Order: sequence, then structure tokens, then C-alpha cells
Amino acid sequence: MADMSSREQYGDYQLEIYFNGLFGVLPTMPMDFPALQARAEAALPPSVLSYVAGGAGDEATQRSNVSAFGGWGLVPRMMVGAAKRDLEVDLFGLRLPSPLFMAPIGVIGLCAQDGHGDLATARAAAKSGVPMVASTLTVDPMEQVAAEFGDTPGFFQLYTPTDRALAESLVHRAEAAGFKGIVVTLDTWITGWRPRDLAASNFPQLRGHALANYTSDPVFRARLAKPPEEDMRAAVLEWAGIFGNPLTWEDLPWLRSMTSLPLILKGICAPEDVRRAKDGGVDAIYCSNHGGRQANGGLPALQALPEVVAAADGLPVLFDSGIRSGADVIKALALGATAVGVGRPYAYGLAVGGTDGIVHVLRSLLAEADLIMAVDGYPTLADLRAEGALRRL
Repeated sequence: MADMSSREQYGDYQLEIYFNGLFGVLPTMPMDFPALQARAEAALPPSVLSYVAGGAGDEATQRSNVSAFGGWGLVPRMMVGAAKRDLEVDLFGLRLPSPLFMAPIGVIGLCAQDGHGDLATARAAAKSGVPMVASTLTVDPMEQVAAEFGDTPGFFQLYTPTDRALAESLVHRAEAAGFKGIVVTLDTWITGWRPRDLAASNFPQLRGHALANYTSDPVFRARLAKPPEEDMRAAVLEWAGIFGNPLTWEDLPWLRSMTSLPLILKGICAPEDVRRAKDGGVDAIYCSNHGGRQANGGLPALQALPEVVAAADGLPVLFDSGIRSGADVIKALALGATAVGVGRPYAYGLAVGGTDGIVHVLRSLLAEADLIMAVDGYPTLADLRAEGALRRL
């Protein structure tokens, strides 16, 4: 499969599919999200499916994240000659071929048929040119994940433990492994009320899954009486006791001091928090409500995005929560997002088709986004972001 970052236009993916059809070769992967989800539901073990697909409470916020995109419409502009579209973005001095990235998913490792989904996702990043934000909670250590990125930059997502020495160790390992930025998740120092997981009494990390970054860390290992290889139960209990740090603004100088890499705060949806983060020296804001997994009853992340972008006042704004299609990507970009993260769709692509399944999902999202820009007359991202391009329905 060709590296899609080197393709002339992302929309050409449809031509590849149509021409293959002339020779009787039909797509083996679903072409829309509902079909992809159905295939993934059949492929994933029930416990993993409930963890990936489920949200907080009655999942109203999770659903509103998705439905919020239906409240906006792109205004078609004709006679602009959008034969070529430019989707490249600059982020932290990196020139990225597209504004798409893979959002961190803590159990992505378990979504692969071989149980090594973090590595499969990193390989998809290398093939596609779409960066991966690797979670702290991986099946394979971050060094092995980063080694699979190829020329595509990757970012490390930090769940900040209460042990500052451990947090610093994780960040310094990420630096040494070649990650290009640190994404600090703010809304998961405690887990939200998730009925699907509670009904199955299933919390993967308490069963010893996706803890490789801890069990391979010298600071964490020094906290244990026995190595994890000899007593994983004790290691899990130790992890549970130090996992979540309820960070305050007083902790921001320490977070900033840990690394010279770009620092991105994830989970910010209030303009006041944007301004405090910017004053504290962060390099980007990550507008997200964790896909509705952590707290029910909140506003959809997309609704918060315009005010976050305004408060950021030129600081890059990353966004995720509810992305299911290329049209969703376009709308988030039109509302000012610098880069847009996709979550569940690529997890489902992994479950159905491994690395190639992820690449198909990414190529499909980008093809649809590119073709919308072509048909509706928006040759550049700057055109998309111009006043009046997107309107409330």
C-alpha cells in the first residue's frame, strides 16, 4: 500500500477503490462507520468492546459529541477552482501532511487480534503519515512503540501519577524514545462512572493489562518488593494506588519544567482554563471531553471548540470527541481546530483489519475530507476557517 502522505490528493483513494473494482477486487473493509462498528463488535471480546465502545452514565454526552456535528453546515462555494487541495499543517515546527492524528486510547493494545495493538497502530502511523498519540497505558513499552513510527512523528500521552519521580521518569523516557510532544490528560485522575464496565466488573488495568510502561520503568520497579514478573498482583495494587494525580494550576510550573518538548494539556473546554494554561507556558490546548467516557451530562466538545480557539488566541488547538467521518473532520477544522484526533473509528479498524484496517480508516477519513473541500470549493484550510464558511443549521 502506498504511503498516503505522498499521494497527490487524499481523495484519489476513491479512484483506487473504483479501479480495483474493474478487476473484481472489492473492499474488504467497511466504507462507513456503522458498518465498521458492526464488524468490530463481532471481532472484539465483549469485555474489550464494552471498554472501548462505552461511555459514562447513560452515555448521553458520548452521543451528543457525535450529534453536535449535525448542527453545523458548510456553505458551498463555486467557481473557485479547487482542483488542488492543501491539507498540510504546521505543528510545533513539524510540517504534517494532514491535520489528522490518532487520539490516545488506553486499551488499543487489546484491540488487535494478536494483543499488540499499540505496535500495530504505530505501524499504521508510519504507513499513513498520520501521527499517533501513544497512551501511558500500553501493552508494549513506549520505546518499542516509538521504534515503529518510521518518519512519522509521535506524541506521548501522560496520565500523571502521584509519584512525581515516576512522572518525570516516564516523560524522560518518552524524550529519549523520540516522541515529539507530551500530552497531559487532565480529566482522568479518577475514573468516571461507566455502567457497561461496572456491569461486567471489568477494569483491564486491574487485571494486569496495558501496564507495560509502568512495569518496565525503573522508578516504578523500585517501589515494589518483588519484580512484576514474580508478583504482578502486587504491581497492579501499587499502580492502582499511584495512578491518578488530581492536578491543580499550582502543578503547572512543575509539568512545564519536566520537559523541553511541546507541552499539550488535554481536556480543556473552558476559555478561562485556556487562558491560565497559556499564561503557564503550554504549547497547545487539547479541547476534548474524553469522548464522553469520563463524565456524563456535559456539553459536547464541539460546542466548546469555538470559544477555546478564541481564548487560545493563536496557540494551536487540538480537538477530539465524536469524530466519525471526514465531514466531522472538516467541521472541526472550520471551527478553528489546528489538528483533529480520531479515536473509536481507528480502534475498530484495528479490530477488524490490523494495521491495514487502521490505514484504511485513516485514508477514508482523509479522502472524504479532501473531496468535501474539492466539491464545496475550499482549496486550503485557511479557506475553511474563513468567516462564514460554516453556519449553524
